[in-house]
Amino acid sequence: MGFFDRQRNDLANLGIDPSRLPPGQYATDRFPVLHVGSTPDYRSLDSWTLTIDGLVGQPLTLDWQQLSALPTQTITTDIHCVTKWSKFDTEWSGVNFGHLLGLAGGALPEAKHVLLHSDNGYTTNIPLVDCLEPNVAMVATQFDGQPLEPDHGYPARFLLPHLYFWKSAKWLRRIQLMTQQELGFWERNGYHAYGDPFREQRFS
Repeated sequence: MGFFDRQRNDLANLGIDPSRLPPGQYATDRFPVLHVGSTPDYRSLDSWTLTIDGLVGQPLTLDWQQLSALPTQTITTDIHCVTKWSKFDTEWSGVNFGHLLGLAGGALPEAKHVLLHSDNGYTTNIPLVDCLEPNVAMVATQFDGQPLEPDHGYPARFLLPHLYFWKSAKWLRRIQLMTQQELGFWERNGYHAYGDPFREQRFS
């Protein structure tokens, strides 16, 4: 019996449905740290902003106080990293993407894709339709009831848990709606343009 088969047996013995584990993944209780570049230093959020622009009705820029004043949601979900670890039942809180999009006047009819921009120049691309699934996509500001740790995206990161976790961009600063797909950092460097863990879409 191979490693991944043993993993599925172990999950079943713990009462966890092994179908929650995508192919080629292993379950862990840890939360490994992986990212491009150094961790931004946010000792002050006075100059921090989040912009929603591109093909929206009314481009919007929020400062930290304005984002923090918006209604939040909390979800419990599994997350899956392209480096093959999965973490079950993670709890995230933040502002629903659909709510933010509404504040920006909604998406224009020709908007089909989203490009996420991070503070360190990192980008990643997502189909807009994936972000519009109810009560899933969010700008997350808390993990497990606490503010995000710096290495995990403080003060805010995108969360789209049904795709590989590189799509949930840390240190989020801009959400840009576009007509055409524009590949992000990892996608330009050989990762899959979509990244479905259950179809093992790791590489292009």
